[in-house]
Amino acid sequence: MSNAGTGPGPITPDGSSVEFYSQLKASGEPEIVSQVTPPGGSILELGSGVGRVTHPLIDLGFEVVAVDESPEMLAQVRGARTVAARVQELRLGERFDTVMLASQLVNTVNETERHGLLAACARHVKPGGAVLIQWMPAEAHDRWHVGMGRRDGDVTITMAAVEEVSPGVFQATMRYTYGEDKEWTQSFSSKRLTDDDLAIALATEGLRLNRFLTEDRTWVAAVPA
Repeated sequence: MSNAGTGPGPITPDGSSVEFYSQLKASGEPEIVSQVTPPGGSILELGSGVGRVTHPLIDLGFEVVAVDESPEMLAQVRGARTVAARVQELRLGERFDTVMLASQLVNTVNETERHGLLAACARHVKPGGAVLIQWMPAEAHDRWHVGMGRRDGDVTITMAAVEEVSPGVFQATMRYTYGEDKEWTQSFSSKRLTDDDLAIALATEGLRLNRFLTEDRTWVAAVPA
C-alpha cells in the first residue's frame, strides 16, 4: 500500500496536489494553535504544505518555521522561514513554543514512521511548550464510508473508496474537485489508533497526552513528560 495521486499540476510524494491544496483555506486551526501558544510565540509547523495554516498564523503575529518535503508546496509559502526536509529526519537544533503535526500524519500505518514523526516533535519543543497533533480518533475512523465529504464554495472533497485491508488498517481514496473542470484523486493508507495507542506512542518519545483541544477530539495537545 502506498500513497498516490492523480490530476493536473505537480503531485507530491504523498499524493497531494499542489494546485488543489492551494485552493483550501484554514478551518479553525489558527484558533486552536492560539489556545496553547503565547502571543508572538514560535511555531514549528511540520508538514506545512502550501501554507494554508501558516499564513493565518503569521497574520496573528506568530513566528513560524514551515517544514515540508515538497519544494513545490513550500514555494507557495510567504512570510515564514521554510525548510525542505522529511519530518522524521529534521534536526534544526532549535526548540519552539509549539510544534504542530497536522493532517493525521500520526495515523501512518508504518509504526517506525509514527515514532519518527513524534520523535521530531519531542526534540523541537521547548520545556513547558506544547506539541499539537491532529489525528483520526478510533470513533471517527469507524465512521468512514464512501460518499462522505464536504463542499466549500468551488471545492468538493469526497471519499471515493475505502476498505479495511487488514485489522485496523484502511486504504482510502479521496476525490477532490475545484470549479467545473478540475479533478484530483489522492489514495492513502491509515491506521486506526485508540487513545491508548496514541498515549503509548507519545510516551515512547518522552511526551504525555495533556488534553483534547476540540470537541471531536481530532486535535490533541501533548507536553514533554
